[in-house]
Amino acid sequence: MGMILLILGIALWWLPHLFKRLAPARRAAMGNGAKGAVALVLVLSVVVMVIGYRMTETVFVWAPPASMVHVNNLLVLVGIWMMSPAGQKGRILNRVRHPMLIGFGLWAFAHLLVNGDLSSIVLFGGLLAWALVEIAVINRAEPAWTPPESGTLGKDAMFFVASLVVLAVIGWIHGLVGPSPFAA
Repeated sequence: MGMILLILGIALWWLPHLFKRLAPARRAAMGNGAKGAVALVLVLSVVVMVIGYRMTETVFVWAPPASMVHVNNLLVLVGIWMMSPAGQKGRILNRVRHPMLIGFGLWAFAHLLVNGDLSSIVLFGGLLAWALVEIAVINRAEPAWTPPESGTLGKDAMFFVASLVVLAVIGWIHGLVGPSPFAA
């Protein structure tokens, strides 16, 4: 039952994110009122994913080396930074079209490196696949793209420091509800 809920949660994550691209006329007809419904489905998807993940029996597929924890943490840090406003307000990510989706993909990929159980592979693999599909669908629907006005390296540095703080807070919370993501 847990794996079914996990897959359902991932599907519920994919559906509202891709709805605008797959059914643009239907989405436009719904107007701004649909934003609340979309947000509700996304929150529901996260809840269903968490419940499904926790309910699923652990089946180990592979044993990740302990050194991957450091790679994971570095990739998650870069992912958090890419999901910050650095892509819009900084200079380094200014020419990256989808910094948030790439950052999300890095986060998911990083988790695949340190989790060798089947439910983690389904969860993080499904979310990584979503990020890659979302990038492809957006690029196909909107091939023309103009980068935002270039920001400053100071903003990049500010968002990077903020990302370090966010990583520390996420790591602390992660350690409270599950395994600590920081190597001992």
